Amino acid sequence: MKKFSIIVSLFALFMSSCTFLDIVPDNVATIEYAFRLRSTAERYLATCYSYLPDLGEPTNGNPAMFGADEFWLAIPLYNRNSFLIAQGLQNSSTVRINHWDGLTGGIKLWEGIRECNIFLENIMNVPDMDVFERMQWVAEVKFLKAYYHFYLFRMYGPIPIVRENLPLSASPDEVRVFRAPVDEVVDYIIELIDEAIEDLPDMVISEMGELGRIVKPIAVGFKAKILVYAASPLFNGNKAYEDFAGSDGKILFNQEYQSGKWQKAVDALETAIDYIHSMGYELYEFEETQQTRGISTETTLTLTYRGKITERWNSEIIWANTNSTTAYLQQWCAPRALVSTQMGNTGSNGSYGTHLKMAGLFYTKNGVPIDEDTEWDYTNRFDLREGTEAEKHYIKQNYTTANFNFDREARFYGAFGFDGGIWYGNGNYDDNNPYWIESKTGQYLGKGQAGWHSVGGYWVKKLIYYTNAPPPSVANQYLTTNYPWVMLRLGDLYLLYAEALNELSGPSQKVYDLLYEIRKKAGLPRVEDSWENYSNAPGKYTTQDGLREIIHRERAIEMAFEGQRFWDLRRWKEAIVELNAHITGWDVDQDTNEGYYRQRILFDQQFTLKDYFWPIREATLLNNKNLVQNPGW
Repeated sequence: MKKFSIIVSLFALFMSSCTFLDIVPDNVATIEYAFRLRSTAERYLATCYSYLPDLGEPTNGNPAMFGADEFWLAIPLYNRNSFLIAQGLQNSSTVRINHWDGLTGGIKLWEGIRECNIFLENIMNVPDMDVFERMQWVAEVKFLKAYYHFYLFRMYGPIPIVRENLPLSASPDEVRVFRAPVDEVVDYIIELIDEAIEDLPDMVISEMGELGRIVKPIAVGFKAKILVYAASPLFNGNKAYEDFAGSDGKILFNQEYQSGKWQKAVDALETAIDYIHSMGYELYEFEETQQTRGISTETTLTLTYRGKITERWNSEIIWANTNSTTAYLQQWCAPRALVSTQMGNTGSNGSYGTHLKMAGLFYTKNGVPIDEDTEWDYTNRFDLREGTEAEKHYIKQNYTTANFNFDREARFYGAFGFDGGIWYGNGNYDDNNPYWIESKTGQYLGKGQAGWHSVGGYWVKKLIYYTNAPPPSVANQYLTTNYPWVMLRLGDLYLLYAEALNELSGPSQKVYDLLYEIRKKAGLPRVEDSWENYSNAPGKYTTQDGLREIIHRERAIEMAFEGQRFWDLRRWKEAIVELNAHITGWDVDQDTNEGYYRQRILFDQQFTLKDYFWPIREATLLNNKNLVQNPGW
């Protein structure tokens, strides 16, 4: 959707200025023109949608992609705004991905909220609309307004609430608004979504022209997700911010833990999932095509894990943003080539790589962490081993790689490309003779120049559609299936529901069943069976703390590289641990097995209390003395 350009003379936004913008004498006429017909109002509706952040663009659009520890980039790529956050280089003078002011890669979301308010104030004036369509559009914009508030809330913590635009007659004191306490912000967001739910349709009428529009499954699902955030430790009894108050004296974070917040989340999730099921949504499972007929169970499981994101509008996707596409992301995740006898991806880059820490999160084939599995040799995980017939769908036969890459769960092989690893697809659908990676220096995919390789030795296969391939006889191209970025999927809600139930009442059969729904799509046993039979901590799943750890790990694996870990580590208050660790990878400068398979430190991350939230830009604070800075900045 193209942004509808309209000159609007309004009082300057309270976040960035307290002076008038240029006054346009025919301002009222301009607004009236925008809402004189259904067709022009629909263009303004598109304007409201146009502020959705481009989450499929990882360098500026989505700070959660490069801003935590999932991806790691080579030195020439260190200046990407989101990656600077991962390196601890956020600052209050030049705020990285600043959605408050619309700077340094950010979208001015307060402006988006203003446009939503203008729409809501004027849509009733459109003469040629029926009442049902009018109320549907109002509901869509109310949801967008709620989402923009939530996005800012998730980034900055307590924020001002903008119920309506300030009039031109507003005094300077009225313009200089205050930050609202966390609970008030959440209540307002939920209030807006509840109002929207009443008038949203169950589904779009025309898939050709309306996919991506807000419908009821999106609203009920995202409402539940927001309530999980509100119940999580960052926002529920967070005593680390006990002295954090606004300039009006209001304490901005509640200090007492409230289990009732988890009850609200549980109720909302149960309602949302039941309704979404009734609309035909279900967890995705790869289905054979004519090209893939007869593929192995192993390959099917890896394609299921990849397809949840890359298979356009599959049965699991509740919301995808059609304005946020992924061709660029896929090109930079895909290896430049496989081996010299295979087809080279001459138009791809391979620089958006990952590393040993992320690969280490994934389970063994028995469904437990690698350092817990009593049958997996954790001590000798970096020793060398040669692929055999038994692993041929995951690791190239007779190729030497690390023990670390053997006997892992299917999602590991769906998530990562690695030296010796099978890469199914890319124009070759022979499951018995697929492509594979060779990536030591001197090999076809070895490090050739700074930046054009995976610095940690692992490629993010998960985000690449399996049919992507270079076209025959065309240099420097890489054909991609340009899927829209997934904003919400059913598996996300299952895991949130399991988490909320455990936080509210501890372990239960319902929690175990929800986890199994996710795990069985990866070919894994139930949590109970895996821990009892293979873990050195067999009773972990029977306690609330132990099950919490399992749920968090399951979520980190299932949602890896989808932009969730960044926010999850924050809301769980676990970032202070997870993002204060070594980032390690293979020694990709080496040309021998013994040299390549040495763990080396790529970076020492540092994360402190202040990093849980974005700073507000210093210039913005000077313009509005009623705003207070986030702690630590």
